[in-house]
Amino acid sequence: MPEQLFFDGYETILRTVLIGIMGYVSLIIVLRISGKRTLTKLNAFDLIVTVALGSILASIMTSKDIAISQGLAAFLTLIVLQYILTKLSVYSSSISKVIKSSPSLLYYGDEFLHENLKKERILEKEIFQAVRSSGHASMEDIQLVILETDGTLSIIKSEQSINISTSKLFHQI
Repeated sequence: MPEQLFFDGYETILRTVLIGIMGYVSLIIVLRISGKRTLTKLNAFDLIVTVALGSILASIMTSKDIAISQGLAAFLTLIVLQYILTKLSVYSSSISKVIKSSPSLLYYGDEFLHENLKKERILEKEIFQAVRSSGHASMEDIQLVILETDGTLSIIKSEQSINISTSKLFHQI
């Protein structure tokens, strides 16, 4: 029994390698057919699909109880469901609102928008870190900080904001 903990035989290793190769190739084919959107990080649902695809691949590779055809069916099911959901969200604003968040303005001009920070559970020090990461030494250089729908922080410099229609930007947010 303890020897199986470290080595269960060459057959198990060979199966893992062969199934891994077939699963990987199948996943690549399915992803190429489904398009770029499948692996984007545009919203939480896209991230969930990406993680689930990886989980399926890992399960196929490590479980003797899952055949490659079952794994392929699982890949296709997730990708078809995501395709349908994203297609519906393009044509229906109510569905889009349910599955996608809106960008949030966190900093404008020279002040933090504390209500939005609380709502999004973002600390001022996280904004400062993002500003430093974008290559700016202080908030004086910054006009806007926006929490995007994919969770990234967009930092817009003061001189850039002159070229942006602020009313249009607020309308989008």
